Amino acid sequence: MKSHASSPKEYIQELPLERGIAIELLTGVIKKHLPEGFVETMGYGMIAYVVPHERYPAGYHCDPSLPLPFINVASQKNFVALYHMGLYADEKTLAWFQKEYPKYSKYKLNMGKSCVRFKRMDDIPYQLIGMLCSKISVEDWIKMYEKIK
Repeated sequence: MKSHASSPKEYIQELPLERGIAIELLTGVIKKHLPEGFVETMGYGMIAYVVPHERYPAGYHCDPSLPLPFINVASQKNFVALYHMGLYADEKTLAWFQKEYPKYSKYKLNMGKSCVRFKRMDDIPYQLIGMLCSKISVEDWIKMYEKIK
């Protein structure tokens, strides 16, 4: 469900209590572990962590007026979603995440190319998400992006 919130705080306030708490915890972990240089904003109706134009002037190739996306967090109809472009762009990071996931969750990993879906709010592996967020710097992401765009 696409939000029209103008800030991450407003986005979280619009959510049902259980979802709001989960997303607030998730974004807290992301902000704590994300390397310096990424910026929290709103993008595509979701909370977004991006490389700002000041750091990557070319922006996102699909729409250069937008900053380069890296992570998005959203409350969807049946789950909370973490969209992490590093999982899509870097096979090594993906393999690490898939190997580690069962150590942090009793449920099967539910994911698409860059989207990790959490249907149970009480089983989001926050510690693992923190480790994932710390793995790719702004510089690393720009290099990966330049290779795949």
